[in-house]
Amino acid sequence: MPIPKKTGLSRLTSSINHSWAGIVNAIFTEDAFRQLVVINIMLLIITFCLDITKTERVLLIMCSFMTLAVELINTAIETVVDRISLEIHPLSKRAKDLGGSAQLVTIVMTVIIWLVVLF
Repeated sequence: MPIPKKTGLSRLTSSINHSWAGIVNAIFTEDAFRQLVVINIMLLIITFCLDITKTERVLLIMCSFMTLAVELINTAIETVVDRISLEIHPLSKRAKDLGGSAQLVTIVMTVIIWLVVLF
């Protein structure tokens, strides 16, 4: 018998609660996510202290959120791979390396955008 699906406002609130639980879990269990949160809080504060255009400010803020989102996706990939098997396998390594590479690309993008905006 299939599980009845939530609809409407109930579905929305349930989805938000599950998403928030994921963020809280990442904060308490993932060093890399915690470090990014601290760094991005500092960058956001700096963003509002800079004399830049609104467009530049939005771009810098978007970079901060992008690094956090990609880190959450990377963590999800690593969690699923570990759930399947803790055995060392070339495809598991590839999946984890690709997730980490996505994060590296996002961080490099953020550094470049900050440098362009500041200089």
